[in-house]
Amino acid sequence: MAQDRPRTATKGSARGTYAVGDARRQKILDTAVEHFALWGFHASSLARIAAACGITQGGLLHHFRSKEDLLLAVLAQSEQHDVERLFAERPESVAAHFATLVALAGDNERRPGLVRMFHTLVGEAANPGHPAHAYFGQRYARVLDHTVELLRVGVARGELRPGTDCEAAGREILAVMDGLQIQWVLEPAGVDMPTRLSGFLDRLLRDLSPA
Repeated sequence: MAQDRPRTATKGSARGTYAVGDARRQKILDTAVEHFALWGFHASSLARIAAACGITQGGLLHHFRSKEDLLLAVLAQSEQHDVERLFAERPESVAAHFATLVALAGDNERRPGLVRMFHTLVGEAANPGHPAHAYFGQRYARVLDHTVELLRVGVARGELRPGTDCEAAGREILAVMDGLQIQWVLEPAGVDMPTRLSGFLDRLLRDLSPA
């Protein structure tokens, strides 16, 4: 029995070490969101992010090999929530999908740092040389394809009128969502994203419904 104790302690110590490492990694990601939101990718510094986390730049590089790796990890984490909301289930109707989009807008109001970061980086990433250029292009394409597919299913089920231009409607939905986010970032108190988005989607659904 006495021989078992060191092994148990070692396992407990390992778990504690992993927990500390995970917590530090999350702290770096959260801090990077704040810095990328304020200064963008190019003007942000690994040294400043590390200092804000209370570690050295070398300590940060132990978790992320470069600023590019850190950026992609931040984007992957921020998208995980959206992916789970948008792609986890097949909505029962177009109206149900629209309700999910409105709920997501409400979630985004509770994640101001991520929303600010997203729009700061999108502007930068228009440059093909930006490390997130491919990511944002693929993200928009994936969300658009998903939205268009759901609208086409709605046409097939008779929820939307025959001949509906589903791609045009999908692009319009994404444009309104992005536009509302930009307005909200600039004037949070003046824009209620869920309410405004819900109103737009209700009007769109009425316009596209069979007569």
